[in-house]
Amino acid sequence: MKSPSTKASPRKVRPTAAKPVAKPATAAPSQATQIDRQAMGHRIREVRKGCALTLKQLSEKCGVSLPTLSKMELGQVSISYEKFAAVALSLGIDIAQLFQPEPKVKAARKIKPTIYSRSSLESTPNYISDHYDHHLLANDFLDKSMTPAYSRIRARSMDEFEGYGSHPGQEFLLVLSGAIQLCFESGETVALKKSEWIYFDSGTGHAYLSTSKKDAQILLVMTRLQTPT
Repeated sequence: MKSPSTKASPRKVRPTAAKPVAKPATAAPSQATQIDRQAMGHRIREVRKGCALTLKQLSEKCGVSLPTLSKMELGQVSISYEKFAAVALSLGIDIAQLFQPEPKVKAARKIKPTIYSRSSLESTPNYISDHYDHHLLANDFLDKSMTPAYSRIRARSMDEFEGYGSHPGQEFLLVLSGAIQLCFESGETVALKKSEWIYFDSGTGHAYLSTSKKDAQILLVMTRLQTPT
C-alpha cells in the first residue's frame, strides 16, 4: 500500500529589496552673496554719517519717516525699492553703491569713468525683501543713466503688500521665465508671460505678482534717479 504523498511546502521567496527612488533634482543654491537687512542698514548708516547727516535730516530729505528710516538702519524692516531709491538719491549716490562692501560717498565724482561693467548673477550680491529677490546689476559702474536689475518675484497676492510702490522715472520689464501680473494703483492690471515686456511710468504706484507655479523671473531696467540740485 502506497503511503500518501506529502505536498511539498511552498517555497519561501525572499522579497526583493525595493530600489531606491531617485529624488527629484533640486536647483543648486545660488552662490551669490546675500545681503541681509542688517548689512544693508549698516551701509546706509555709514554713508549717512559720511555725508554728515543726522537721521532726522535724512528723513526730511528723502521723505521716509524717521521711525521707518531708523528701523531700516537697524535691519528691522524690509527695504522696498522706492524707499531704497529715495534714500540713495538723498545721499547723492548711485543706488548700487549701497550693495558695495565699503560704499564710498560721492566716489563717482572722483574716479576715472568706467568704460564697461561685466559680471554674472552668481557674483552679484542680492537683496531679499518680503516680496522680491533683487540683484542690482553693474554695481561697479557708477553714475549710470539706468539701473538694471534681475528679480525673482515671490509675491502672489496684493494682500501681501501694505500699498503700491512708486518712484520717479520710467521702467522697462521683460519676463525671463514664468508669468506675472503687473498691478497698478489705478486698478489696471497687465498679465505678462515669458518673453513679453512692458514699458511704463514708474511714478504710478505698482506691484508685481507671480501667477505661474514657480516664482517668475524678470529683467528690470529703471531710469537713473537724478540727484536734486
